[in-house]
Parts: sequence; structure tokens; C-alpha cells
Amino acid sequence: MEAEAAKLLGAGLAVLGVIGPGIGIGLIFASFISAVGRNPASEGSIRTMTFIGFALVEALAIFALVIALILLFT
Repeated sequence: MEAEAAKLLGAGLAVLGVIGPGIGIGLIFASFISAVGRNPASEGSIRTMTFIGFALVEALAIFALVIALILLFT
């Protein structure tokens, strides 16, 4: 296998790491909508925790993207 082909294959596999965070973000906001629907008075405290969880999960997707870019351009 040539080095360029291996780099492209590795980058493609690294980008597959974005699937998990995508599902996680969907679950976070689905739970947020459900929780606010059940108890609208607690929206402020739930929203804070939702965005903290979103930021942590989104960081995983960014890490996967950075790894893929490193594999492509080095």
C-alpha cells in the first residue's frame, strides 16, 4: 500500500469518530426538550447543564476532525 493511500484511509477512519458525538448531541437535546416539557420552571438550570454537556461532546468531534487533518497534511 502506498503512503498516500494509507494517509487517506487513516483520515477517513478518523472522521468516523464524529458519528458518536453526533448521536450524543442529538440525545442531549432530545432529553433537554423532554425535561423542559415536563418541568418548564427548571429550564434555566437544565439549560446550563445541557450546554456544558454539548460542549464536552462537541470537543470529541473536534478532536476527531483534528486527528483526520493531521493525518492528511503530515
